[in-house]
Amino acid sequence: MKRNATLLICLFILLLAPRADAQQRFADAVGPVTIKEVTAIAPLVVPYITWGGEAALFHANGGLTTQQGTIMEEIGMNLKLVPGDDFQQQVRDYLSGKSPFLRGTFRMIAQASEAIGRDTRTKPVVFGQLTWSAGDHFVGRANIRKISDLNGKKIAIQQGGPHVGMLYDMLKTARLTKSNVQIVWVDELTGAKGPAERFRNDASIAGCFVITPDMLGLTGGAENIGTGAEGTVKGARVVVSTATLSRSIADVYACRKDFYDAYKPFVERFFAGYLKGAEEVIALKKAYESSGSAKYITLLTMMQTIYGREVLPTLEEDAHGLIADCTFVGQPGNIAFFNDPSNTITGFEGFNKAGLDMAVNWGFAKQRYALLPSDLNFNAPMFKELLTTTVDAPTQLKQQRFKKEVVRAEIETFNEDAVLDEKTLISFTIQFKANQDTFSDTEYRSEFDRVVELASKYGNAAIAIKGHSDPSRTLSVLVKSGLQSGVLKRTGSRGNYKYFMDGKSFSLEDTAALMRLIEQKKFGSANAAESPYQVMKAALKLSEQRGETVKRAIINYARRNNARIDADQIVPVGVGIKEPVIAKPTSPAEAAENRRVEFALIKVSAEAVAVSDFDF
Repeated sequence: MKRNATLLICLFILLLAPRADAQQRFADAVGPVTIKEVTAIAPLVVPYITWGGEAALFHANGGLTTQQGTIMEEIGMNLKLVPGDDFQQQVRDYLSGKSPFLRGTFRMIAQASEAIGRDTRTKPVVFGQLTWSAGDHFVGRANIRKISDLNGKKIAIQQGGPHVGMLYDMLKTARLTKSNVQIVWVDELTGAKGPAERFRNDASIAGCFVITPDMLGLTGGAENIGTGAEGTVKGARVVVSTATLSRSIADVYACRKDFYDAYKPFVERFFAGYLKGAEEVIALKKAYESSGSAKYITLLTMMQTIYGREVLPTLEEDAHGLIADCTFVGQPGNIAFFNDPSNTITGFEGFNKAGLDMAVNWGFAKQRYALLPSDLNFNAPMFKELLTTTVDAPTQLKQQRFKKEVVRAEIETFNEDAVLDEKTLISFTIQFKANQDTFSDTEYRSEFDRVVELASKYGNAAIAIKGHSDPSRTLSVLVKSGLQSGVLKRTGSRGNYKYFMDGKSFSLEDTAALMRLIEQKKFGSANAAESPYQVMKAALKLSEQRGETVKRAIINYARRNNARIDADQIVPVGVGIKEPVIAKPTSPAEAAENRRVEFALIKVSAEAVAVSDFDF
């Protein structure tokens, strides 16, 4: 009896114990904190995290305390900068009144929304965007090539860290949910307790989220595949980077509402100083990259001192690389984020909704507590007089980000060289009828919405619209021409024919071989209207036209719905009969499966995207 009772007690304890990958409610992780007012503002405590965007703050402040002659000192600020990578501790300090600010990614703050939003005094006002990330990575093993390959896999990621929102976006891209993956939560962003080391030491983990130094250690480079030499992991590769998924990690500042209401001009002055710091860092970085800059080296040395040599061992590769991994948004980016009504997906409202969805659905919060948007006037004198690069309204924001000819040339080259699939992050299709030449958003609204969302989130990727044609007519004409010319021989009866060419078995299902023979004019004159060559080319042209038609429908749909979209990001590609689902259809239903338009999210080179000082 005692033995059975003991077993029952042990079983009960095991059932109550959280699993290693169980998600803890964020408020429970923070623990009880007595909410107090912020009383000390001279100096004002401001948290920072390990990220290149902090270079603007360090430069503007002259270090961890405000130095004479710096931007912050000249606008009357007195700051004390403190480490904030322990985000739970950041939240405790925020609630207890040690600092009025939170510094993190939008989704980090959304994870904490319940803990900080329940009391009216501490509701978070998101008052400024700093950067977009271009230097965070998901590294996968050799069997992870596309985002959809994550289904059923084990993934290592820092709990409460900046990559949770990136994982959320990737799963949404592939129409997967948190239940489709097994998350292994780790304590630190990097180092011995970080995702990279867990990935390195546990072969059952299929992928991990890492910052650039760890990515380089695992793969040897963003375009490389780990060989197992020099500390890399054999087969490891970057599957997705925020260089491509460029609208996933938005770095922001948030402020307690009671402090914001009482000290709004103070908050405005602080953020204007940060933006001025960003402008000067960009100028110093350009000077360093072109001819060298002693001031920039001083900044890199300061960052190395603040973060430590274990995080930034070298100035040129690590400290400079950390800055290069982020894209500052400046005043124009804040106009775009907070004030552009067409920025419905990657602006404040879109991030707020997605962040709260994630917080509740993933178990960080039980209830939704919305983050509040800044009502700062980014055209106030403090901004307009201090800053060099400003816009007055969203209508002045640059819309065309892609170099049209470069994007098209790359995708067409990928298609010709049969490497398009290797560059594809995700793909999905829509079917069409045999003679269909219009694509209404009434019928295809769900797919059109998905394309608009992908174009917004994957700001540095292109979307190929691959038009496909059914090969049935080409095969029919090929057989007819081949038999008439004697090039083909046939035995058997209908439904069980066997074909021969030059005395060897000839398969109508080997599409690639058939296309080569047609191109070589093996089945008669290429000039006849009913030749296999002309029919195949007609199928290609038809697929191109369908791709163009679908693109126009999507662009018109986005503009009717006041959604931001760059037409040059979307490239129609005619595939023709090249990639049939069923190579030799035997029924109308099978032929219909081949008639499709495929949307493919494609990685393109950095040269395909226009360069600008601020990315918005």
